[in-house]
Amino acid sequence: MRILRSHTTPQFEKDFLSLPKDIRLKAERKIKLFEANCFHPSLRAHKLKGILRDFWSFSINRTYRVIFKFLENNEVIYYRIGRHDIYQQLEKLV
Repeated sequence: MRILRSHTTPQFEKDFLSLPKDIRLKAERKIKLFEANCFHPSLRAHKLKGILRDFWSFSINRTYRVIFKFLENNEVIYYRIGRHDIYQQLEKLV
C-alpha cells in the first residue's frame, strides 16, 4: 500500500529534531520507503497491542522506531520517533 498523504504531530517534529544526524538521515530514507510501500519487510511494520492497540510501529534500525496511525484514504499520521522508550511515553498520554 502506498501512502498518499502524511501528517506529523508537534511531538514527532520535536523528537525528529532531537535525533542524532545519522539517525535523522536514515529515518528520512525509511519514511520515504514506508510511504512508497508501508509493508516492506525491512520496516517490520506491525500493529501494537494493549493500550496502544490503535497505533502501529515501524523500525528505523534496531534501536529507533516510528509510531503512527493509519487514517482514511491512504493517509498516515506520525506520532513519535525515537528509541524503544517512546512506547512507554506514549502510553502515559493514552
